[in-house]
Amino acid sequence: MLFSKDIGIDLGTANVLIYEKGKGIVLEEPSVVAKNSQTGKVIAAGEEARQMIGRTPGKIQVIKPMRDGVIADIEATELMLKSFISTVKIKGPLTKPSILICCPSNITEVEKKAIREAAEKTGAREVIIEEEPKIAALGAGMDISKPSGNMVIDIGGGTTDIAVLSLGDIVTSSSIKVAGNRFDQDVVDYLKTSYKLLIGERTAEDIKFGVATVYLKDKEEESLQVRGRDLVSGLPKTVTITSTEIEEALRESVRIILHATKNVLEQTPPELAADIMDKGIVLTGGGALLHGLDRLFAEELNVPVFVADNPLHCVAVGTGMMLDHIDRINRR
Repeated sequence: MLFSKDIGIDLGTANVLIYEKGKGIVLEEPSVVAKNSQTGKVIAAGEEARQMIGRTPGKIQVIKPMRDGVIADIEATELMLKSFISTVKIKGPLTKPSILICCPSNITEVEKKAIREAAEKTGAREVIIEEEPKIAALGAGMDISKPSGNMVIDIGGGTTDIAVLSLGDIVTSSSIKVAGNRFDQDVVDYLKTSYKLLIGERTAEDIKFGVATVYLKDKEEESLQVRGRDLVSGLPKTVTITSTEIEEALRESVRIILHATKNVLEQTPPELAADIMDKGIVLTGGGALLHGLDRLFAEELNVPVFVADNPLHCVAVGTGMMLDHIDRINRR
């Protein structure tokens, strides 16, 4: 179609990114929407809505419509997507975009249908669904078209997708519901247990990107003052936490991802496993930015492990690469 503006959407649990063909990433916002619970009208979406979390009066609802990589609230997802698509002005009187949207590798047909319906209701000409690790590998610059093994671990907000790819498709994969949001919850739980301190998810994120590590061997001990509410007195309280404590808090969740990765490698045909030994494993997604994750995985798996150049944007960039070859995509 002459006036078509095809777009790729990385519909993540934590963030939504929109890639417009020919332009690149045109939107990157948190997956949050705020609406008036009486009228149903959208008040804000994205960062503006995220700032409202925990600070709204009764009639304003702040919703995170995605959970564990899938739609938890279809109506809120539609409202959020419509708001984002109108912001980037992709639709017009003659423009109904084709939308390529990503999903975790092992979601059910019902969950896939919910994603398709939410995208269709934004006024798409057609909706194409692709598996996230495949798109992440493309966006990380991996050539998955050849008969050679490539491995990617995409650690998003709600899910971690692990996949071995060859000849343009997934050979073995696993998708687990342990990722960035679980890391945040681990930090919240640790402070609750160890210090009787209650903190919010935004504070947990600040800690994760501030002093957190999963590999202490090459990390100088850092500390951070954390403010929250004392669970005993109910009053504000400040404590100091260290990198070593956060490594302990995150240890179990990281082990689960490591175990799932080992399982995928064990199911991989020997020839492809040999290729991965040579090329290494690429980490994508926001979780790839966790300090020391690449070094810990390399040590535990005896395979080189690299963080993609821009891990947060790999899926969105990958959707753009797929849009360039939209005529070759197997519709499903």
